[in-house]
Amino acid sequence: MKIPVLRRTLMATAIATSLVAGTMIAAPAQAQFGGIVYDPSNYAQNVLTAARTLQQINNQIQQIQNQATSLINEARNLASLPVSTIQTLQQQVDQTRQLLNQAQRIAYDVTDVQQVFNGRYKGAALSAGQAQMVANADARWQDSVGAFEDAMKVQAGIVGNLGATRSTITTLVGASQSATGALQAAQAGNQLLALQTQQLADLTAAIAAHSRAQALESARSAATEAEGRERFRRFRTRN
Repeated sequence: MKIPVLRRTLMATAIATSLVAGTMIAAPAQAQFGGIVYDPSNYAQNVLTAARTLQQINNQIQQIQNQATSLINEARNLASLPVSTIQTLQQQVDQTRQLLNQAQRIAYDVTDVQQVFNGRYKGAALSAGQAQMVANADARWQDSVGAFEDAMKVQAGIVGNLGATRSTITTLVGASQSATGALQAAQAGNQLLALQTQQLADLTAAIAAHSRAQALESARSAATEAEGRERFRRFRTRN
């Protein structure tokens, strides 16, 4: 009969196909091309290893870049301010001090002031002889005139410093605004504080010189009044 024969033929074909498929599935994942064995799993592992190595290299490069940036920032923070006005400020303070040291007749010294006042402004000086009283009065007048002259010199010197002070302020403000690191900013701030100190020193000197002149003038007026009373007393005694 033809039908059983056809059925057997179909069954044999199916079995053969299954065996071939099973053989293909069980075959190892390798291929040979021109004598070179290609292993896909080994190739994938090598690619993964290379990618990981490349990532490590990139991480090391990034770390080096970060360290370089940190070193650059540290160098900027440690860089000194290219501008210094300390010498100029010191010269201005020294100039004002020299003007004070040039005080005429009565120095800015406690001992000297005490000696001069004892000799011309109080005590026995106000009850000396007529000639000595005239000499003391003339000396006191010269003290007052000299003190006012000294005060005007100090004030003139301080006013003369204003131009240099303005230039210094402009320089320091510009330096502070363009500072590239913490050290430069701090140095600019310190020099601005030094400038303020110098201005306070000038102000103190001006006040001291003016107060000295006023004090001597007041002392002269008081001594003149005391001498006038002494002369009047002597006049009444004679009469």
